[in-house]
Amino acid sequence: MKQNNAYKFFLGIAALSLIAALVLIFGGNQAQAGPVFILFFIALGIGFRGYAVTKGFAYTMMIFAAVTTALNFPQYFVEVNGFKFATLITPLIQLIMFGMGTEMGLKDFAGVIKMPKAVLIGLVGHFTVMPLLGFSLAKAFHFPPEIAAGVVLIGSMPCGLASNVMSYLANANLALSVTLTAIATLLAPFLTPLWMKILGGQFVNVDALAMMWDIVKMVIIPIGGGLLFNKFFRGKAGWLDKAMPLVSMIGIAFIITIITAAGRDNLIVIGPALIVCALIHNTGGYLFGYWIGRLFGLKERDARTIAIEVGMQNGGLASGLAKEMGKAATIGLAPAVFGPLMNITGSILASYWHRKPPVDKDEALNRERGELAVKSL
Repeated sequence: MKQNNAYKFFLGIAALSLIAALVLIFGGNQAQAGPVFILFFIALGIGFRGYAVTKGFAYTMMIFAAVTTALNFPQYFVEVNGFKFATLITPLIQLIMFGMGTEMGLKDFAGVIKMPKAVLIGLVGHFTVMPLLGFSLAKAFHFPPEIAAGVVLIGSMPCGLASNVMSYLANANLALSVTLTAIATLLAPFLTPLWMKILGGQFVNVDALAMMWDIVKMVIIPIGGGLLFNKFFRGKAGWLDKAMPLVSMIGIAFIITIITAAGRDNLIVIGPALIVCALIHNTGGYLFGYWIGRLFGLKERDARTIAIEVGMQNGGLASGLAKEMGKAATIGLAPAVFGPLMNITGSILASYWHRKPPVDKDEALNRERGELAVKSL
């Protein structure tokens, strides 16, 4: 009971903070409203943890708190005493990928044999619609070249790590989700540079071979190390098993904060259009993924999985590649915006599907026939 009251208290603080921030904005005190918005997101995130319906949004609220902090106090997240925080992006990505590897095994790749049709549809859908849609949106919004290249970059990424969680919550095919994430990640060193060279190269200069090596050192090598760790030490270092998910979440939040601070001036100008672009890009992936799955006769659970896998991207890897290109403050902005938004839309979609257990037409027809047969007896 006391715990529930504590969560309600933080929700009350969030409500009061939002009101205060809006009053400050409409009163012409935008500078003072920033810290109040930070308090709003922190309090809202804590309050959300107390309820099953909103618990999945708690982490995203903390991301928004971090982004708001970076926008209001960028000087603290760019460099300190000559040390540039951007240099931490690549090691953090490698650490996150190592953590992903520790949660994987050869069985995660077996889905290719067990579900070849669904895997092929998911991979082709993911690595065609998202890059092409990203390129089309970048053109339609008339973004500056480096911002446009960032939209193509996030569209060319493999599936996001959060997609497995969302598939589980959505009553989708978790085994298919894990397989698609694993295979897409292995294909990334080849397909991501290819799409960036073809599409992103129309906005900025892209060194495909350099990008291929960047992905290998940020993704393939760390995941390989994680797989070996999982094989030989799984269960022998329980503290590491528990720590890696938390380390991954903190690492992603810190990467987004660093990029937001570095690109603050660009984000203030282009931010609203980039948010709308990211929402169209993300939800367009969900819609295409779901209906292409249904069009090719996949079951409801598999179609839901394809939708989530197509729509959700690895924003952390995109941020790392933007940093390696020396364009974290511009090319890195689209991934920084896309990441938090996909967690919100993914959570909403997963919550909706969670309340609607998947029933395929054949199953429904057989059930209806069974009920009629029972009634006729």
